[in-house]
Amino acid sequence: MAIPALLRNLALAACTALLITGTAGAAAPAATNTSLRIDATAAASPFPHFWEQMLGSGRASLALRDDYRKDLEAVHRATGFSYIRFHGILDRDVGLVQRDAQGKISYNFSYVDQIYDGLLERGVKPFVELSFMPPELTSNPDALQAFWYHPNIAPPKHYAEWDAMIGALAKHLVERYGIDEVASWYFEVWNEPNIGFWAGTPPQATYFTLYDHTARALKAVSPRIRVGGPATAQAAWTADFLAHTHKNNVPVDFVSTHVYGDDTADNVFHTSEKIPRADMVCRAVDKVHKEIAASPYPQMPLIFSEHNASYANLPNVTDTVFMGPWIANTIRECAGKVQIMSHWSFSDVFEEQGVVRNPFYGGFGLIAADRIPKPAFNAFAVLHKLGDKQLAIDSDAALATRREDGSVVIALWNYAPPVGDTASYTRGEPVGAPKHFSIDVRHLPAGARATVWRVDATHGNAVAAFDRMGRPDFPSREQIAQLREAGQLAAPESVAVSDGRFAITVPVQGLVVVELR
Repeated sequence: MAIPALLRNLALAACTALLITGTAGAAAPAATNTSLRIDATAAASPFPHFWEQMLGSGRASLALRDDYRKDLEAVHRATGFSYIRFHGILDRDVGLVQRDAQGKISYNFSYVDQIYDGLLERGVKPFVELSFMPPELTSNPDALQAFWYHPNIAPPKHYAEWDAMIGALAKHLVERYGIDEVASWYFEVWNEPNIGFWAGTPPQATYFTLYDHTARALKAVSPRIRVGGPATAQAAWTADFLAHTHKNNVPVDFVSTHVYGDDTADNVFHTSEKIPRADMVCRAVDKVHKEIAASPYPQMPLIFSEHNASYANLPNVTDTVFMGPWIANTIRECAGKVQIMSHWSFSDVFEEQGVVRNPFYGGFGLIAADRIPKPAFNAFAVLHKLGDKQLAIDSDAALATRREDGSVVIALWNYAPPVGDTASYTRGEPVGAPKHFSIDVRHLPAGARATVWRVDATHGNAVAAFDRMGRPDFPSREQIAQLREAGQLAAPESVAVSDGRFAITVPVQGLVVVELR
């Protein structure tokens, strides 16, 4: 893959700023020019970091692994995220439910406790996805989902047994961690019952039955336990779900659903339009936001408990620097419409498609196998620096924020679609030109300086080093060390500011975060 070889510093007479541009062998396309004006002291709107409050992960039992826990610690250091969600806390490999030869059911909380203890010890709370069906309770032992670990997705054979298990689990958690702690968690009923993770027929009506039993069993233990759903794919069922809970007086504390950048308009909106990957997620967020506003619960919290640029394993998407601008633009478009958005997932310690054999196979995680940071990890790390107040800015490629201490933090990006064939890794240059930003920040204190962090083809990009190695399936220990080093966030640059003015050039698929102090 041809990668920009130089970054050149150019003096800008008009604004005495540092300009950094990329070149790639032959003459690079001329940069496009964008002028931005920001008032550092203007009234600002709240800007909670909704994109980094929760992250997804591989199934529950993986939380017992050392590499999972080390990745968790790394992402928590970078983002301070609060919640983690995974499938399978009720699966057989966690061992919660046991039935003896006489048919008597008992519960073993050993692995449940180790899983949740491990999260809490690392500063992360569970977002408890109640899935899938314990084999001991299932109505159909052969109803197995296609994941490598084949969870059972049938309804319970007897709802009395399901209710008893949910009640026993909730009671145990309250006894172990205290109701104040457990009341700060979320309990989500099942996962994607509308697209093949639920074998009840008809799917919606039988899922609603499952939800009703689960919500009431949890609330019987404590009304403070938060429960919600419908945890659907493709932003589906929200209006029907809220109508059902209202009509039947079923407890509900939040709405959850999912969407991915390559979901289709047909599946999400039931239209034939072509919605770009850059816009699909937030178009879906807007749809559900409006459905909640029109429901009997107009203030109901909205949680997108899974999202990413792709639901498939596409190496040119989730492994590459494409993710920086995609994540930043998603934050910009979704701000103010959702309480929590959970990127799926934090780590490629992940086995839905089987044991990982190549660290850059297009996995969902922010960290590749062997604890190698991806560009997406670095994007989350630099976007964590944004403030919690949003300043007005007229751009579809920038965010301006202010921190409590008055610092202004700006994100700038240069979005371009993924390169080539996304089904298998394709080397090549993204189509587009560098983007030159001329920025004027009014009411900035005299002597302010800009600190600049970059994520692009030559900054924080382990994939470039992996390409040079020939993309080995099983890198040596020495190669792994080299890849970890190549994936580190690049040291920040210092940029001169003159009377609030400076300039930055962002290469194609680049992300920049600027801190002004």
